[in-house]
Amino acid sequence: MNDAVRKLNQAGRENAELHHREAPNNVEAEQALLGAILVNNDAYYRVSDFLKPIHFNEPLHRKIYELAGDTIRMGKIATTITLKTHLPSDSKVGDLTIPQYLARLAAEAVTIINAEDYGRAIYDLALRRSLINIGEDMVNIAYDAPLDMPPQTQIEDAERRLFELAETGRYDGGFQSFNDAVALAIDMAGQAFERDGSLSGISTGIHSLDGRMGGLQRSDLIVLAGRPGMGKTSLATNIAYNIAAAYEPEIQADGSYKAKNGGVVGFYSLEMSSEQLATRIISEQTEVSSSKIRRGDISEADFEKLVACSQMMQKVPLYIDQTGGISIAQLSARARRLKRQRGLDCLVVDYIQLMTGSGKSSDNRVQEITQITTGLKALGKELNVPIIALSQLSRQ
Repeated sequence: MNDAVRKLNQAGRENAELHHREAPNNVEAEQALLGAILVNNDAYYRVSDFLKPIHFNEPLHRKIYELAGDTIRMGKIATTITLKTHLPSDSKVGDLTIPQYLARLAAEAVTIINAEDYGRAIYDLALRRSLINIGEDMVNIAYDAPLDMPPQTQIEDAERRLFELAETGRYDGGFQSFNDAVALAIDMAGQAFERDGSLSGISTGIHSLDGRMGGLQRSDLIVLAGRPGMGKTSLATNIAYNIAAAYEPEIQADGSYKAKNGGVVGFYSLEMSSEQLATRIISEQTEVSSSKIRRGDISEADFEKLVACSQMMQKVPLYIDQTGGISIAQLSARARRLKRQRGLDCLVVDYIQLMTGSGKSSDNRVQEITQITTGLKALGKELNVPIIALSQLSRQ
């Protein structure tokens, strides 16, 4: 009996310790980095491209880092003297006033050589805290089980937040400064200058179309509409294959790959199977009738062309999802997964009317289609890729 009580008490203590664990942080690393910046402002430029104020665990350190960054970007020198006037002098850190604390940081500063290592440590710990927050939210929502959030919706929401965290290190969004937007615009112009065809967007492989659109622009939703039998799918498959066939990866500083030309393509074929779509693409590339391919009514020369084309196409980064009646939430989740695992530069959806809305029954099909297109536009912005969505028009 006593052993059982002792085990229960031990389990209770372990459970209490588990619930009162401190979030991962390293105050000493934060202090060392801030001290290095106050002594030599060049340390700021070694970490500013990836380290933001929100990544600091200590609120005072966030404020100091933010003030130092603002001061340095204005062309001024960030020191203990220039920063102390912008911080509350009556506040205290233990027994030290704010000016005394800044002086202590500078006095115990590390060399600028170690600045990036400390910055990476702070950044990694911030990501771990974000992971803990997402995990806690998942547990709490699963326990509460709100009526308006079924399990599948919670899974998709968690996957979205994890994807955003993996892509940017943050999942809270927020405003972007105009300076950052201008820098991105200049980068885009530079990439267009270096890219084949001097296009700001991804080339469709159709020169007349590229000349009018400047290529497919990232985050754009392009709707390709027409009556049945007008060649929408044929045009979309040509564009998708052209982009994938032109894919030329370029390694980045962090070891990841980015498309220099062409791109990785995700194709949602809601009407045709993947085999039918592949047959259509092979037919268009070899100029052998798809009906002849299906019937086997081909010559030996045609067959050799098909084999040669299929061998070449095996290396093309074109991924097909043939799930019929897919919802916008499922489509978004699978697109995030594809980008995370394989990369993604363009999405094609064939076609909108074969998709479903949020999963809730809707009597108004027009409102549901509006919800789908709004979701596709939001997905394009989130993944930063162009989306080509086909749409069926009635003969009326």
